[in-house]
Amino acid sequence: MAKTANINVRIDPETKTSAEELFSSFGITISDAINIFLRKSIMEGGLPFEMKQPRYNAETEAAMAEARAMMESRRHVKHYPSVQALFEELDAEMERESC
Repeated sequence: MAKTANINVRIDPETKTSAEELFSSFGITISDAINIFLRKSIMEGGLPFEMKQPRYNAETEAAMAEARAMMESRRHVKHYPSVQALFEELDAEMERESC
């Protein structure tokens, strides 16, 4: 079948360059890769890969929620005038815990 239809896609240059490098290592062009993707999608009756949201365990979800709440309230976030001050407090806390 003759290839006569065109698809124009806008994509950032970095992604295009990375894709060109990847596909050239397989000996194919981006156009070839898109054709493969489209044919595979038709064969599968949908996207040829699973799409899903990232899921985290309960402990990670809780830590992320706590961090968001802290950032929103700013009440529980301690600020230090310098990195040195932070390390001095951490050192002092470690000394207290080791006693």
